[in-house]
Amino acid sequence: MADTPRFTFPAATAAIPGRDGGAREFSFLPADFERVRKLIYQHAGISLSPVKQDMVYSRLARRLRATGCHSFAEYLDALEKNGGDEWERFVNSLTTNLTSFFREPHHFPIFAEHLQKLGTQRQIRIWCSAASTGEEPYSIAITVAETFGSNLSHVSIIASDLDTNVLETARKGVYPMERVDKLSPERLHRFFLRGTGAQAGYVSVRPELKALITFQRINLLDSSYALKGPLDVIFCRNVMIYFDKPTQYKILARFAPMMQPDGLMFAGHSESFMHAADLFRSLGKTVYALTKSR
Repeated sequence: MADTPRFTFPAATAAIPGRDGGAREFSFLPADFERVRKLIYQHAGISLSPVKQDMVYSRLARRLRATGCHSFAEYLDALEKNGGDEWERFVNSLTTNLTSFFREPHHFPIFAEHLQKLGTQRQIRIWCSAASTGEEPYSIAITVAETFGSNLSHVSIIASDLDTNVLETARKGVYPMERVDKLSPERLHRFFLRGTGAQAGYVSVRPELKALITFQRINLLDSSYALKGPLDVIFCRNVMIYFDKPTQYKILARFAPMMQPDGLMFAGHSESFMHAADLFRSLGKTVYALTKSR
């Protein structure tokens, strides 16, 4: 008898909310958790902490329900044997996407000052490499518009993420009012449209701001990126914390040749790249420039 998968993952499934309570719904052994850690590292470079068992269970249990699996072992067997599109859903499930408009606000005046130095005489290219649901790239675009006014034809922003679900939200640029409640009234009026009727309680990013940004899926572990330099600015904030040091160095070594000699890279508040001092030097406040000796 031919060795065939016990089931085929459906093309599209709806996530089912996690269940509260005592005994777990699915068998989840330590060996299953270690297998998940290995697979997510191989496919996305994410180094899961050993204390993330509960997080992994709650997020992947939804995929087990959606695919009709009865145990993590069964799900992982099928994923490795006949995963197809389920690989993307597996990675999306384990990707954390915490973001907000103007998160880590100390970076944006530094970014604006750099834009002013670059001026308007040549093209400026900016890469937001962990776009999540769009708040960060739109914050970048707002800063660009506040710096240059309506003269924006020389600026382009590429916003990427590994997770296709959050990228779709980012492309739409529609957010509940509570997501923008910390923005000033001036910014809300200038850069957002308020929803009415069925869209009451929501805001949409204005089309002219959206026009600055191109959204695309990029896995930072890919051997090559669908993106070419030279880049003036890279925002790579709060994503390196999910990678181990060798993986971080590999990614940074790929970033460096893509940057302009005077380019800046912005990192997250808990990220340090001292182990890559041959590539990037710290300017303080988690801002980096290329090492001059390169």
